[in-house]
Amino acid sequence: MSIGPVQLIVLGFNKPDFKGEVIEELGRLRDSDVVRVIDSLTVYKDAEGNVASLELSQMGAADRQELGAYVGALIGFGAAGEEGAEIGAALGAEAAADDEGMLDDALDVLAEIPPDSAAAIILLEHRWAIPLRDSIMRAGGFRVADGFIHPLDLVAIGLIAAEEAEALAAAQK
Repeated sequence: MSIGPVQLIVLGFNKPDFKGEVIEELGRLRDSDVVRVIDSLTVYKDAEGNVASLELSQMGAADRQELGAYVGALIGFGAAGEEGAEIGAALGAEAAADDEGMLDDALDVLAEIPPDSAAAIILLEHRWAIPLRDSIMRAGGFRVADGFIHPLDLVAIGLIAAEEAEALAAAQK
């Protein structure tokens, strides 16, 4: 399995009004092989503070097990070198095989989200970037930095109108 660049995104929703649009869009992007949701957790806290959650992955069990081994290896390697990578790979594969979500223990957003709002934690693979990444690597290139540009910065350089940037910035709060 070739894995594309992976990004962790945490999104907040004030007074959420979910109608399935986000899941439909992620499905459309998956169907066109643009992105794939490796794991996601959506947490909703009602006005009284009661919490409900929903986990979603667009990967099959075999892919989750293989990817769990890689993620576990990365975590183990960072903690204890090559020996840690082997232990982490085994534990990551085991957790994925047991259908334990990779994000369940990664972030605790419950305390951070206010009542009557929601948060979505998405581990997203950028499938579109695999050929680009591979060609950059073959050319001897490497990533120096990356990040999203704030909409108001796009106004400053004249790429988008101020009204559009204000709407995008408001949506990002």
